[in-house]
Amino acid sequence: MRNTTQPSASPAPEFSRIVRADAVHRDGDLVETIEATEAERKALAERFELEGIERLTARVRLRSVRGGQMVRVEGELEADVVQTCVVTLEPVPAQVSDRFGALFAPESMVPGEEDEIEIDPNIAEEDIPEAMTNGRIDIGELTAQHLSLALDPYPHAEGVAFDGYSEGEEEEEAAAPADDDAGADPEKPNPFAALERLKRQN
Repeated sequence: MRNTTQPSASPAPEFSRIVRADAVHRDGDLVETIEATEAERKALAERFELEGIERLTARVRLRSVRGGQMVRVEGELEADVVQTCVVTLEPVPAQVSDRFGALFAPESMVPGEEDEIEIDPNIAEEDIPEAMTNGRIDIGELTAQHLSLALDPYPHAEGVAFDGYSEGEEEEEAAAPADDDAGADPEKPNPFAALERLKRQN
């Protein structure tokens, strides 16, 4: 019996704004201002495990580069989000702003996952091209990805501090000698032992 099961398609991006590369090549620099709707913000909040996203906007510039073969994208995003305090689980409102950039190229010019490539450490991440699917660039999904990267990974409510060692204390402990006797503080006198000696004398 023939297997008719179809591979599951990737879920559609929650915040999708498509720009065609041929429009950039034809018309020159394009500047797009995009804003997520209430439904899109709610879906993104679920994706990024946020309590909410009150606002998400971005101003994105696209221009043709490398002789018209690729498209450079540069953007600035702003968002008002509500995260969860990692200590008290209280809501933590925050304003997020970030600048981002990316380079897009036709799929034929981008090595696949199975190809063995060497990454030049002198090349910035935004200069490594990403593949365009059918000549389309989703600047909404690109904005969403960079919003995720710009979020505070350890949000905490105002006035709430983390327990345990601070980063400086951990470094000092790591630098301490392994020998327990080396540099050890002299034993402090025990006041109860002194009291016991007085009782014996009486």
